[in-house]
Amino acid sequence: MALRGRHWAALWLLVFLAAAWLVIARQTAAIRAARDLGALREERANLEGHRADLERRVRAAESRAVLLRRARIWLGLRLPGDTEIILLPAPGGGPR
Repeated sequence: MALRGRHWAALWLLVFLAAAWLVIARQTAAIRAARDLGALREERANLEGHRADLERRVRAAESRAVLLRRARIWLGLRLPGDTEIILLPAPGGGPR
């Protein structure tokens, strides 16, 4: 049984529709991936800004002025005067 003209036309139409469907599916997936990538880039920029803010806050909290003030207020500590500092020799004789 040989294929007649209309069967060939129907077969080529099906092949064309299948190829077109594959192209449309691939393009749709690419558009979705591009949208997701844009959202991820935006989220990354937001998180990097938040990280920079946290690093700035950590550097500020580690500064000598902040630590001295908190030690004085919360723990009742103070800096020793020059006459209150005593250097202790290392055990074992002389310097190494």
